[in-house]
Amino acid sequence: MDEKPREKLLTKGAAALTDSELLAIFLRTGNPEMPVMEFARHLLSHFGSLNAVMSATQEQYSTVKGIGQSKLCQIYAIAELGKRFYQEKLLCQETISDPAEAYHYLTTQLAHLEREVFQVIFLDNRHRVLQAKIMFQGTINSVEVHPREIVKEALSQNAAAMILAHNHPSGISEPSAADKNITQRIQKACRLFDISVLDHFVIGKGEFFSFAQRGWL
Repeated sequence: MDEKPREKLLTKGAAALTDSELLAIFLRTGNPEMPVMEFARHLLSHFGSLNAVMSATQEQYSTVKGIGQSKLCQIYAIAELGKRFYQEKLLCQETISDPAEAYHYLTTQLAHLEREVFQVIFLDNRHRVLQAKIMFQGTINSVEVHPREIVKEALSQNAAAMILAHNHPSGISEPSAADKNITQRIQKACRLFDISVLDHFVIGKGEFFSFAQRGWL
C-alpha cells in the first residue's frame, strides 16, 4: 500500500511528495463522493495545474463540488503564504549573484495575475535587494511602461542595478516586439545614470523567458 501523504512527508521529506499529495495535506478532507487524495487529483485535473488551483477565483471554485468557504480560505492562505515566503527570502538574502535567483519570487508574484503588470527589483552596488516594486499595471494583453518613472524610482532608492519583470496572462512567455523595444528604452535611460539592467523576465504559466539568458542584454 502506498504511504499516506503525511507519513511520506515525515519519512522522505516534503520534496518527495507529488502536487496532489501536498494539496491533499492542506485540504485534509475530500468531498462526499471522493476521499481527499482523489479530490486533490480531481482539482488538479479540473484546473490544469497547481498554479491554476492556487490562483482560481471564487467564481471558478463555485462550480467545484466540495469547495466551501473553509477550503477556499485554506487554498488562498497557502498561496499567499508562498508569495510572502519568497518575498522575504528575496529581501533577506545578502546578494543576488545570478538574476535567475529572483525567478522563484517573480513567478509567485506574477504568474497567476489576469492582467499584465510590470515589476522592478532595485539593487544596490553589491546586488543586494533594496526594493521590489510593481511600477505599472495594464490590461489583459498589454501594460504601458514609462522608463523615466523607473529611472526616477531607481535614483530615489540609490539603486545601482535592477531586474525587470512582467507577466503574460496568456501563459506564453515569448517576448513581443514591444517587450524588446521597452527593454532597450529602459536600458538606454539607465545607462545615462550608470544603472545596470541585469535581466528582464517575462513570466508565463509554468514557463519564463530571460533576456539575459538569450543574450539580449
